[in-house]
Formats: sequence, C-alpha cells, structure tokens
Amino acid sequence: MVRRLAVLLAAAVILSGSTEQRLFAVKAVAAGVPSLAPFFEEDGSLGTDETKLRPEQAHSGLQQGNTPGLYGGTQKPKVCDVDRLKDFLTDPRNRQKAREWARIVGITPDQIEGYIDDLTPVLLRHDTLVKNHDYKKGKAVAFDALLEAGIAVLVNDQGLPAVKCSCGNPLQSFDKDPEKISVKFEDGNKKWDGYEKSDVVTVKPSPQPLEQIALIDVDDPDQGINRPVGSSGENDEPFDATKQHAVPRVTGMTFDQASQRLSELGLAAMSSDGLPSGDAAVTGSDPGPGTELRFGEAVILSVADDGEEPGTPPKSDPSKEPSTDDPTSGEPTTVGPTTDEPTTDDPSTSDPTTEDPDTGDPSSSEPTTDRPTTGEPTTSEPTTAVPTTPTTSSTPPTVEPTSAEPTSAEPTSADPTSVEPTRSEPVTSEPASSEPGSSGAPASAEPAAGPA
Repeated sequence: MVRRLAVLLAAAVILSGSTEQRLFAVKAVAAGVPSLAPFFEEDGSLGTDETKLRPEQAHSGLQQGNTPGLYGGTQKPKVCDVDRLKDFLTDPRNRQKAREWARIVGITPDQIEGYIDDLTPVLLRHDTLVKNHDYKKGKAVAFDALLEAGIAVLVNDQGLPAVKCSCGNPLQSFDKDPEKISVKFEDGNKKWDGYEKSDVVTVKPSPQPLEQIALIDVDDPDQGINRPVGSSGENDEPFDATKQHAVPRVTGMTFDQASQRLSELGLAAMSSDGLPSGDAAVTGSDPGPGTELRFGEAVILSVADDGEEPGTPPKSDPSKEPSTDDPTSGEPTTVGPTTDEPTTDDPSTSDPTTEDPDTGDPSSSEPTTDRPTTGEPTTSEPTTAVPTTPTTSSTPPTVEPTSAEPTSAEPTSADPTSVEPTRSEPVTSEPASSEPGSSGAPASAEPAAGPA
C-alpha cells in the first residue's frame, strides 16, 4: 500500500509539473522546402521563396500589420503568381479543395477570385508564427507553424499573412501564447541560420485597412517600396529608406491613432508591455517629439492604465488615504445630504483626475469626494481633513443644511467640481467637518489637484 501511494504521489507530481510546463508544438516551415500535403503542388510555378534571406531582429514579438518594413519586397517578377492561384481554385476539377480553402478563409467558393484580387504578395523579413493548413483526405487540416523569413506570402488589407505562395495553403493568425511554444524542426525543415526564438514574430491586424504596404527591398535595404494593396508589383513606387523622419507629438492620442500616425511617417509603434488595447491613452513617447529616425525604426509609446486619461497625475499612496468607513476622514460617504450637493451637476467642471466619468451626473449621490483611493490622486481633503479635524468623528450627521461656518465653504473652493464663484455660499457636503484651522489647508493644496 505504501509503495502504491508513493508511486501515485510521484505520478501526481510529474503530471503537475508537466501541466505547468506545457508548451504548444509548432512545426518549423523552412523557405524553399516543399510541404508534404499542400493544396497546390510545390513545383515552383505558383510562387518562390527567397532562400538566402536571414531573419531580421524584431522590435517586438507582437507586430501590427501596418508596421513599416515588417515585410520585404523585390523587383523580381512572379514571387507569387496570383492569376495561377485563382485559375487553380476556380477549376471545377478542384472543387473540393476550393470549398475547403474558402471555408478556412471565411468566404464562399464563388468569392475566391475577388478575395485573391485584394491580396498583396510580400516576403517575410521575420520568422513568423501562423496557423497553417495542409490538405489531407479531402479536408483542410490546421497546424501551428513557424514560417522562415524569406517565405513568400500573400497578405490581406490588415497586413495579415493569408496564403503561402509556393503551395497555396491558406493561413490564419496564430492564436496561442507565443511565449509557450516548442518549435519542431522535422520533415526536412532543418534549423536555419539566424534562427532565434526571441526574434519570432506574431502579426496582429492593422488598426485601419491598408491602402498600401511599405516594404523594404530585400536586394537593397536602403531602398523602400510602396506597394498598393491588391497589386503584384506593377504599381510599385520606390523611396529612399535612409531618409529620416521626425517623431510627431502623439501624447493624448489612443494607441491605434498614434500607431497610424507613426506608420504614415514610416516609423514603427511599440510598447514596453507588448501591444496594449487600441483605445489605450498615450502619455508619452521614447524618443520624444522632434527626434529624427530612419524608416522602420521603432518609437516606444507609454500608455495610461485602463480608464486613466492622458496627463492624469499618479494616484496617491493608499496608505495615506482614509477609508470611506472612517468617520474621522471628514469625507461624506453614504450620508443622505451629499445628494444636495449643488456643485456636481456641471460635468464641464468635474475633476479631470477622477476615473469615474459619471461624477458630473446630477443624479449621482457620490461626488468625487466619495472615492479617495481612486478618483482624487492629489486632492487635499484626504490628507488634511484627518489630522486637522479629529473631532469630526463625533459629528457624522452631515444633514445640517444651513451651516453658517465659513469653513464649510472652503472645501467647496478646493473642490475642482465646484461652480460657486465665491466662498460665502455654504455647502452641505462637509458640514461642521472642518474647524477654522483646517479651512486654509485645502485651499493651499488646490494647485496640486487641478487638471494636469
């Protein structure tokens, strides 16, 4: 019995460890190596890879499809033969393949021609993770793949790889954690020169549909190529990739807006924490505005925390913030008279540092003084009311509507939500909560609580 328990315990430990260490198997696909079960026979007639192209070091493991220089181009003809691919998939003899191909892409078979016409041939400049598809026994079979730099692909108007040119296999975005992959080099796909797991790239959709793709000429890296989406090179416009561009001011934009602006100037956008949400507010850039950068170089964008507006001061130390349950805090909590506060009905004067966008709603019974730990990062009430009004704990009934204390007007002037022009107007949000000695403190701290 003891022996069995020991074996079971050991097995449990092994299984627990294997669960924590679980990795996703990814099949390496080398440039120029034929697939074992492709949609289209890889005889070189559909597309050719650039087998001598070494992977570039990536700015980040996550790249948006509009990143300038993410892909490469060449003046060589027919890297991808788009017309031949259309003829193959619309041939009645390949009806089953066309049906499966369209299913993976998310269209109907009769939409194949139009869909392919909107794709653009490029060369991968980075080892890129995708979901690839073989064709086996009449079905499309998905598998996670790492495509070597130099492989020719067709990308859609979001900059996402959509078709592997040499075999016609449809591609989809990689949907697993790229930090938890195990790359398998097998079936003739040997580890290639320049492979580094840290430089593997996953492509995310461009914030806006692309009209053209800014490529680097793989035969001359100092030369760039602007290729209109849906063209195969016949309308390429070359440009000088060594020309420098000044970093624009992007503070106050969303991440997507800043990314789009940088892309228009030939600069890449990235964040130190991967790709934030597209509506995250940009609070700064590194390097800053006016810095000259070469085409394709990256600008690191700093973004605000969720719900935080650009320019919001850092939150105050929670250890210095009073609890809303502490009657000595001098702050009204759930006491009824706070609904009589006349200064909360003008949203235009609400505290810009608060994280609650509804503080200007006159129906709200909890103005900005209700959330000391989140809505008032630098307001004076939480820090001055506690030490200067220790006796307020004995005066919780803030229902006194007609306090004549001049000190009750002072907090209103310190409160950026107030619309009262003078200090003589009594306010019932903090009746008798401050003694005369504390009335000056909030006012003196007012500059720190204003809009940043």
